[in-house]
Amino acid sequence: MTTPDFEHALDALAGRVSSLRAARAAYPSDLAPTLDAALAELDTAAELLAEAREQLRKSPKRAGAKRDGGAQRELKLLRQVFRAFPVPVIVLDGGGVVRRINPETSRMLGSPDGYLVGRSFPLLVDVSRRAAFRSHLTSALQTGQPSAFETRLAHQGRTHTVQLAMIRLTMPGEPQQMVAAIALPIEVQVPEPGARRPEQSDGALLLAAARRQDLLVKMATLLLDEEALRRPVALPRATRLLAAEWADWVIADVVRDGVPRRSAVMAPKDQPLGELARQVEAADPATGQVVLQVLDRGSGVVHEMVEDETLLGFCADGPVLTAMGASSLLSVPIGSGDGVLTLVRTNGRQPFALADLAVMQEVGLQLGLAVRAQSSFQSRSRAADALSASVAPRNLPDIPGYEAAAVYHPGSSVGAEFYDVFPVSGGWGFALGGAAGKGEEAASVTAMVRGGLRVLSVWESDPDLVMRKVNEALVAQGSGMFVMAVAGFVQGRTIRLSSAGHHPAARVRNDGTVRFVAGGGVPLGIAGEAETQVETLTVPVGETLVLYSEGLVSSRNARGEPYGDERLADVLGRCAGQSPSTVVKAVEADRHAFSEGQVWDEIVVFALRGV
Repeated sequence: MTTPDFEHALDALAGRVSSLRAARAAYPSDLAPTLDAALAELDTAAELLAEAREQLRKSPKRAGAKRDGGAQRELKLLRQVFRAFPVPVIVLDGGGVVRRINPETSRMLGSPDGYLVGRSFPLLVDVSRRAAFRSHLTSALQTGQPSAFETRLAHQGRTHTVQLAMIRLTMPGEPQQMVAAIALPIEVQVPEPGARRPEQSDGALLLAAARRQDLLVKMATLLLDEEALRRPVALPRATRLLAAEWADWVIADVVRDGVPRRSAVMAPKDQPLGELARQVEAADPATGQVVLQVLDRGSGVVHEMVEDETLLGFCADGPVLTAMGASSLLSVPIGSGDGVLTLVRTNGRQPFALADLAVMQEVGLQLGLAVRAQSSFQSRSRAADALSASVAPRNLPDIPGYEAAAVYHPGSSVGAEFYDVFPVSGGWGFALGGAAGKGEEAASVTAMVRGGLRVLSVWESDPDLVMRKVNEALVAQGSGMFVMAVAGFVQGRTIRLSSAGHHPAARVRNDGTVRFVAGGGVPLGIAGEAETQVETLTVPVGETLVLYSEGLVSSRNARGEPYGDERLADVLGRCAGQSPSTVVKAVEADRHAFSEGQVWDEIVVFALRGV
């Protein structure tokens, strides 16, 4: 066949393919005749390529010299035919790697010219048909006979159902045989030549940028929620958000004791509890090259096309990415070496791009800050719980002849106030007080005073002697802090009180009358010689003795008015004859309403009623 004849046959083939496209568009419900004709045209195309190859093979060569002009012209013609071929044609080597690709293929798949050269073609093939593709590829190579099957090709967010035909080629200058794969679209309309890719339109670019910004806002709102600090929910929440809007699979690996460990896995919605999800959870992230790479470099990576399916390690079904059906992958560090966040998209979705990597780097940074803040907050919460346990008993013991109840609310700092009930020589004792200060130093002084009162009361029968000895110890410590405290020893119906600068206790009688005891004295720790106020009371059946902290009466409302003793007396008067638990709850509720739920300083209310 001469060159003009060949070009004429090629033009005729292009015209017939164009007619088949028009027929497919005009009669979408009757595709069988169109498909049969298209397959016949594939045979024609294969024959044309074979004849061109044969002519090129027969062209004369000069040993040890450049090809003559005729051979050059034939090779140029073959390249031109390949580029102008009206159907997608891909030249593959024996391993399925793309060696040549014509413009029609690039246009159909939505990729730049030559972008797919050097990449593994099976990555474009539907996961369920990759094994079949490799079998057909091997058959075409070994037998030299054409091999065809139907499959889906996915790239750049586009999915095409195609009839893929393969035939063996012997390429001049190539040491190994090649395979020409011709992809005839069946279901998806190929964009017109020169049409702008949809994902590159100005509107689409603006929409994509807005989605990325919206993601950052949502992520920041989610991670700044108070519950994300109190409970370990930051990672699960973040991965759930990303899986819903950004990827098919989301994996978070956190470094513990210097080793990455799988912390969270979010699978596609169609298999949230599937066996594959459990396998991914059980896989060791330390075997994943991409996880170790991101941790080592401290920067993220994006694989627009997953060529190495072992990047994320292995599970029971083989490479994790193979089992997922991954087509695109993105991994970024969580914080500064705290872990790795990995997102995976499967076939049929838009691949990750550099712009996605940039926004995910920011997400990883936010997530790292949230995880560290959560860890710090929980450490402080545990310390606060320990301090609370050291200044307030979890349960009050039974005091013969009395009922007791108490409430304790931590304020902006924990540990400055305390209350306690404990056995003493010949009866029971109670104490209540607080250091004039906040923070760890105030908490340590408070704990020392509480412990001193409890220990010394084993040997002393007078609370005032106990208070004086505690004062001596506090002054000797030289902390510079002072403590307002009150201690009482209960023996029968008699209660002996010793006050060191504390608020006076309130006595609630059966008739609703409320009277305050003397109280007073000088706080502990101010002078070497304690100045206390001592008082002995008789508490009959039905009468309630109520002690309270400075934080209660100094609570303020929105207008800056203090809660005060008078309001406390009104509440207590309405609680006459009621149980201590009812009394302390009523005071608590009234103060809460007065201050609109705000608590600045610690609040303690202790009630003891004769029964």
